[in-house]
Amino acid sequence: MLFNSLTYAIFLPIVFAIYWLLQKNYKWQNSFLLLASYVFYGWWDWRFLGLLFGMSLISWLAGRKIANTSEGGGQCLFVKKSLLVSIIVLDIIVLGVFKYYNFFVGSFADLFGLQNSIHLLKIVLPLGISFFTFQAIAYVVDVYKHKIGPTSLVDCLLYIGFFPKLLAGPIERPMNLIPQIQKPRVFECDLAVDGCRQMLWGLFKKVVIADNCALYVNQVYGDYHNQSGSTLLLAAILYTIQIYSDFSGYSDMAIGSAKLLGFRFRANFLFPYFSRNMNEFWRRWHISLNTWFVDYVYIPLGGSRNGKWKTIRNIMIVFLLSGLWHGADWSFVAWGAYHGLLLVLLILLNRNTKYEHAVAYDRILPSFLELGQMLLVFVLATFGWMMFRADNMAQFIDYTARMCSADLFTLPKLQGNTILFMNIALMFVVEWFMRRQKHGLDFNTFSIHNTPNTIHNTIYTAMRYTFYTLIFILILLFGGHTENFIYMYF
Repeated sequence: MLFNSLTYAIFLPIVFAIYWLLQKNYKWQNSFLLLASYVFYGWWDWRFLGLLFGMSLISWLAGRKIANTSEGGGQCLFVKKSLLVSIIVLDIIVLGVFKYYNFFVGSFADLFGLQNSIHLLKIVLPLGISFFTFQAIAYVVDVYKHKIGPTSLVDCLLYIGFFPKLLAGPIERPMNLIPQIQKPRVFECDLAVDGCRQMLWGLFKKVVIADNCALYVNQVYGDYHNQSGSTLLLAAILYTIQIYSDFSGYSDMAIGSAKLLGFRFRANFLFPYFSRNMNEFWRRWHISLNTWFVDYVYIPLGGSRNGKWKTIRNIMIVFLLSGLWHGADWSFVAWGAYHGLLLVLLILLNRNTKYEHAVAYDRILPSFLELGQMLLVFVLATFGWMMFRADNMAQFIDYTARMCSADLFTLPKLQGNTILFMNIALMFVVEWFMRRQKHGLDFNTFSIHNTPNTIHNTIYTAMRYTFYTLIFILILLFGGHTENFIYMYF
């Protein structure tokens, strides 16, 4: 069930209505949300409900066992550690069988010329398996570290399988989501309204920007041998915009859906293309995944506590794993290595500035230096996304070589996409002015309701709702072509 589908447009209001009718008993609400979440996932393929339930159940049982094992003595600690490692290994094995078995076996066969003597699995990759696997691991690890206590079975199943974040995140931490699950929730009109705004903006980015970029990108990549260098460059740029609009649009709709039900997810994207270096970019792009790797991989490896070279080693491990997490192909591994090397270069050059505020925080326009920095980040990200979009490394190399041909400086084939470019410009203008906020329509801090001028308040409110109407009309006019969300398959 996709967020941008008619089915979800029917499903969510029904869930919303029944859920808040059960407001007097939050445990009933949790049970109902769990049922709704399994209906949501089973709508795609009911056969994989057993996988989701099984992994969640094992995590819950392991959490209870770890929590109930006494702290005294080395033997008890050994039992707890052994159980923790066993569950993590089991989760990784399940993920590996579905996602990586063919990749590793195929790579081994290619290396030793054994293509005719191997057997590849013909299985469907369960949607969202990388996301709910990481959340299952996080639950057990956090119970082991006493960051959370063991929960009821329903609460654990709901934490891992809550439908707004089930298919493509955000990867919510147990410490953030479980306390919200375990307490009564009261309907907050302001939160629900903000959720609607965030969903509207996410839908605009998905169906107006990302899906229409995909039309051009897919056509060019499907026939890239016969395209000019400038057209290949334009397709690469549009894919850079597509993947951001697609994934951040999904995150906006997921976070907005959760707000309608009284839950607060953490931000997953904070306008990453307005970053001044790649360090800032990765602090603003897919935040929930990056912080997961920091907390559960980077810091356990030693983080940045043991000198520069071990810090570099740990960064490269994290980014190689991140690349592999995104897909079972060497192009994803190369993409991860590329971004890891960019961060390593910043460290070696002592340019690894960690900016605390958004660019041009107290100004309308950036300085020339900031503009150049953002342009460089966009160019570096675009080159990386070319690896990400390619079917394999051979295609990436061929595509890059053809792009860097003599006709790179000719006019690209625009194919009547003037309106698309106008909508892209609108998106970036809106997000530039909202870059200090949580999402593109987060007008809360722009409100002037506390001022004594009633006329100004009325004009301001009218302008906001006029803009919401404009976005809705653009969705109706240009959102007819529907693509699946890119990150659903990771």
